[in-house]
Amino acid sequence: MTTENAADIERLRFLILATQREGSRALAAQLTPLGLTPSQAEVLRLLDDYGPLSLTGLGELLVCESGANPSRLVARLVDKGLIARSSVTHDARQVLLELTPHGHDLATRVRQAEIRFHHGMARELGPRDLVTLISALESLVHGTPAGQAIERRRLHLRGKDPQ
Repeated sequence: MTTENAADIERLRFLILATQREGSRALAAQLTPLGLTPSQAEVLRLLDDYGPLSLTGLGELLVCESGANPSRLVARLVDKGLIARSSVTHDARQVLLELTPHGHDLATRVRQAEIRFHHGMARELGPRDLVTLISALESLVHGTPAGQAIERRRLHLRGKDPQ
């Protein structure tokens, strides 16, 4: 790696960090009226898209948190009355998480907020830029836990759910 190349890589690293932070702030602003954080909204959307999931199954799909056990995040949503826990019939130790009726309503509103956020991003990027960025960023996260969660979601959307 040359000195010039190293400077470009560092610039890229800071651009990725800045993009993530600005995107997170913009999404948080869309979610504030709903009383949710981006992480909480991600959980609601996953349960809305996938239906009931185990805590481990949810953790494997989350991008907002590392690790496969989002217990505290789920506990806050249970306390808000958005998620219900139920025991699995054949294994009382395992718990399934599902949206309550209020959670379903809020997940719909989260989806609407995300659509507004996505429209804002689309205004800034052309189709070619989008394809190029996706390809480059997928290369950077390939094989990481977050990259694997994104791939699981992509397969689910294509009807090839690995679960």
